[in-house]
Amino acid sequence: MTSPAAAHVRSLLASYPDFPQPGIMFRDLNPVFANAAAFRSIVDELVDGHHGRFDAVAGIEARGFLLAAAVGYAADVAVLAVRKGGKLPGTVLTEEYDLEYGSARLELEVGQLPAGSRVLVLDDVLATGGTVAATSRLIERAGYVLAGVGVVVELTDLAGRSRLGDASVHAVVSI
Repeated sequence: MTSPAAAHVRSLLASYPDFPQPGIMFRDLNPVFANAAAFRSIVDELVDGHHGRFDAVAGIEARGFLLAAAVGYAADVAVLAVRKGGKLPGTVLTEEYDLEYGSARLELEVGQLPAGSRVLVLDDVLATGGTVAATSRLIERAGYVLAGVGVVVELTDLAGRSRLGDASVHAVVSI
């Protein structure tokens, strides 16, 4: 049975071949997020899919911020921002990782939550898993517990889930 959120995503998701470079199929969730009913159904599914198992959410820059803010509000939990390198002041933890078409660095500000807090990592797309795996390592290095991963779209042919170990992963849609 298809969830309301999955039906919305499937009907509104835009795909752009050869962006940002040849051979990449870019999946654009902006039309999905621009539809209020679709966005609400995604947030509800992400909250319900991990109900009672998290104390905070971590959104990965940039579209993960949208999800984390909404899920944090809906679940009445704290929100963490996982930023691209060089964007956070103060003491930060850094993780370097590979993308499907390059490499990058993520950072998390330390000391935002009590040690042992259960953190749900949220992002728009799970592709090769590099970004989510790096974020998961940051969460654990900060002294928190990875409560799971929530994404809107999982690109199964890129096998990103395999890089996440035994983490609980909830994808609204797998394609």
